[in-house]
Amino acid sequence: MGCVRHAKRFFFGFLLTSLLMMGIFFGQIVPVSAFDFFGLFGSDEPPNPSPSTLPYRVEFVVHGDDGVKDALQDSSNFYKLRQDPPPDGEALAQRLTTDFTPMLDALWGSGYYNARIFASVGATQLELGQTENERVARAADAYRNRAVVPVTITVETGPLFRLRNIAVVDASTYGPFPPEILPPYVLKLQPGDPAKAADLRAANARLIDYFRARSHPLVKAPLPHPTVNHALLTMDVIFSVDPGLKAGFGEVSINGPNGFDPSIVHSFIYLQPGQPYTPKALADTRKSVSSIPAVGSVRIREGDKLDPNGNLPIFVEVGDRARNLVGFTAGYSTVDGPTGSVYYENRNLFGGAESLRLEGDVFYAPPIFGIIANSFSGAQNFNNAGLGGRVTLGFVKPALYGSRVDFLLDAITEKNRSGGGSFGGYADQLAGGTAALRYRVDETLALQAGLKFEKGEATDALGRVNYQLLGVPLSIRYDGTDKLLDPSRGVRVTAAVTPYPSLFGSTGFTKASVTGSAYYAVDDNANYILAGRAGFGSIFGETGGLANLPANYRFYEGGLATIRGYRYQTVGPVTPLGYTIGGLSGFNATLEARIKVMDNIGVAPFFDVGGAFRGSLPFSGGGDTRMSAGVGLLYYTPIGPIRVDVARPLDPRRGDYPVVFYVSIGQPF
Repeated sequence: MGCVRHAKRFFFGFLLTSLLMMGIFFGQIVPVSAFDFFGLFGSDEPPNPSPSTLPYRVEFVVHGDDGVKDALQDSSNFYKLRQDPPPDGEALAQRLTTDFTPMLDALWGSGYYNARIFASVGATQLELGQTENERVARAADAYRNRAVVPVTITVETGPLFRLRNIAVVDASTYGPFPPEILPPYVLKLQPGDPAKAADLRAANARLIDYFRARSHPLVKAPLPHPTVNHALLTMDVIFSVDPGLKAGFGEVSINGPNGFDPSIVHSFIYLQPGQPYTPKALADTRKSVSSIPAVGSVRIREGDKLDPNGNLPIFVEVGDRARNLVGFTAGYSTVDGPTGSVYYENRNLFGGAESLRLEGDVFYAPPIFGIIANSFSGAQNFNNAGLGGRVTLGFVKPALYGSRVDFLLDAITEKNRSGGGSFGGYADQLAGGTAALRYRVDETLALQAGLKFEKGEATDALGRVNYQLLGVPLSIRYDGTDKLLDPSRGVRVTAAVTPYPSLFGSTGFTKASVTGSAYYAVDDNANYILAGRAGFGSIFGETGGLANLPANYRFYEGGLATIRGYRYQTVGPVTPLGYTIGGLSGFNATLEARIKVMDNIGVAPFFDVGGAFRGSLPFSGGGDTRMSAGVGLLYYTPIGPIRVDVARPLDPRRGDYPVVFYVSIGQPF
């Protein structure tokens, strides 16, 4: 039943987001309340009366500031459990009267310290805080098997209290902190502000966070005991803070894992003895250790006192992850068709945290325009096959000999078509592999160098190229984001260059690219995120022209990862007959706003632009640039957001669809 309930919630959430998306996309804003019949927001209809339960309907009536109603409902278990009726009047009365303290806390949290709370069950009325459970129980039992019990909670907020005198003092001297030690902006409270208990708790937490971020790990700041003047409707509050000594990081002790050597975990910890303590460094450490596929859990504890060197000991507890994983993914685009993959992963292959991943991908290969099939022998095999396929192998041996160097091995075999429809495209079949070493400078920066070999055949409107390539891929990657799959803050940059010398009779060239993305959370809870991405690429050297370069190595744009709304890899230079042939350079950029409209539902309006060109520099030698705009609907799940993107080409070509839908799991970047 639980699975069915969650499935229904997902379906209706998905349907709601789709309707909202269409309303926004076509210029009509649909009010959320119009869809409340889906039950997504919590149904107010109680179960039917029965001999064994007492279902009830609860209503909140606020005299004063009606804005506290949401806070009251959030604090009330009586309200939250309304779909789970109690068995009898005594249980109902107990549930109702125990709500008094949390609801009163909610009112104090909003700055109302003279508030009163009343409840009525049928005709029986009482002021909460008084013990009259027997009267309430009798009144409720009178409705058994007859009707739903009507319950009304009435709140008189009274006047709003305001702050008068505010001070922050050093617990050791009981004097104020100098501004250079504690700037006034940290507190974010001013005389005359509403005296909300929630704001006082938040200010106290900010004081602790401020000193911890400045290397005071043992700061102590108990919650203040404010003085409330009921006659003047004011509050005086003094925050007492003991910053403690400044400290650095001390010895890092590792407990676990059981399945591989702890020295591997240690190589992913970049804390240096004496390095100034910061909570961010600990968060980065947790993220770094969690990146080891064999690690299932990471818990970091701080010592409760400094060591003889004035540093804080750190304790890292690591749990093992399940060794074997089998999974699948699926996607669909209205222009590029369905895709699917299955994969197997072993996260501790030889007992040294080695990871092995085998993956098979199957995808619909859209028909390439007949010019290819009719003009070039060997292309018919691609044209006649309705499916494309790819098999990949990835192996990682982390922390060679306990160092920060990892060994990576990748292999691929592929039979594919890209593009299609009236835009032409290319067909390829290939096999190859790459061996590389990666050096982790720290948790954000990694350098990589390797050796790549690939043999294949690629055919497009310019002809067929048989190739054997030996390359030296070099790359650098920086990731300063807060989350891997759904980032809200930080920057990512990846730069790569691969020289392919003139070996095996192939044309020599160098392919280079750089891609960066940035994320900015407007608010503390990351409900409003601005995300941007830009990528550039170039092929240079003695290429001998586009016709001598394998079609699958040229630059194309279009599709979910670059310019939504255009068929995958169809934006770029074209032949006189209009068939896309790819370019020696390309670029793409995206600007997106990710907005949570509810806890599990968000919208993401976006603008995409990109192009590919005949010259080795973007915008040189002729080519094509296209733009699109649209909106994504996001349903947030524990494994990541499920997205439905609707994109509209802003400068469509003949053969482009006016609107394109994409369904995917995770963010596009």
